[in-house]
Amino acid sequence: MKKIIVAPLNWGLGHATRCIPIIQGLLDNGFEPVIASDGVALELLKKEFPMLISFELPSYDIQYAEKGKNFKWKMMAQLPKIISTIKKERSIINKILEAYNFDGIISDNRLGVYSKDVPSVFITHQLNVLTGNTSWFTTKIHKKYIQKFNECWVPDVEHGQNLSGKLGHPTELFKNVKYIGPLSRLCKKPMPVKYDLMVLLSGPEPQRTLLEQKIIAELENYPKKVVFIKGVIEENQIIEEIGAVTYYNFMNSKEIETTFNESKHVLCRSGYTTVMDLAKLNKKAFFIPTPGQYEQEYLAEKFDREGIIPTCKQDKFTIEKLNKIDLFKGFTNYSKKITWKELFDLF
Repeated sequence: MKKIIVAPLNWGLGHATRCIPIIQGLLDNGFEPVIASDGVALELLKKEFPMLISFELPSYDIQYAEKGKNFKWKMMAQLPKIISTIKKERSIINKILEAYNFDGIISDNRLGVYSKDVPSVFITHQLNVLTGNTSWFTTKIHKKYIQKFNECWVPDVEHGQNLSGKLGHPTELFKNVKYIGPLSRLCKKPMPVKYDLMVLLSGPEPQRTLLEQKIIAELENYPKKVVFIKGVIEENQIIEEIGAVTYYNFMNSKEIETTFNESKHVLCRSGYTTVMDLAKLNKKAFFIPTPGQYEQEYLAEKFDREGIIPTCKQDKFTIEKLNKIDLFKGFTNYSKKITWKELFDLF
């Protein structure tokens, strides 16, 4: 049985959750996946796949700015730490490969997790890395790293109506790119509506907590039934009911899938993994992008402009803005069956 390292970046929960169908695909096709990550991403995947071996990689420890206008400069200031972590994870992966007999690597946005000795795949929806007037530079650096991998899998469709827009569709395509179709751990199921609103949070601090506090304050004026998933991975699940709101610190994939299907509307960030989940489930939602994060702001504006999902800035959000959801069409017709066997032929 061939062993494949699956290594998602620990930056919010999106990279880890979109690796769940990849890990399941490997298991279904006779491979032995091994998890490599850190922090909440590693904890989430260990809860989903407790039977699998896992390794801890060094943490990028990304911190967001409290004010959106400072986002880029806060990220730039962390570049030396990020580069140092890439070198560390590269060293650790080489040691793991020397000690154990692995047959391949699938890295979701971990730039140092590859090898010249085994087939290595990089997963990203950002072939263009948007950072304002420095986008040309960040895209060039990203491309340099991506080309160290045998293949780059983009979780989107290549032609026609797509989810990633200019993020995943550069004017000049990289040589090793494959469009594999959107990735989601969730399935649409016919279920009666239990909640009027599902609030789903994720992402690095302090912005996750700032949005949590903002929404909780706004929900005081919301009379309908709400389920609120904070996206805080802890040892034990905590459920708390306050008025019409049921709070969870986290949910596993099965619980998330059920709750999505039982919810009429969703309030969430516009991270790409969440976009793919909403598209798979044909959901209506409202987006609040992380302040200053160009990728999320671009996606939120794209879907608002296309009449699919409304959006507003975090500091402008009020609960009344949710009334706009039904004026938008929501996601439809974005599903594409992923051919795992063909993808895994690389290994």
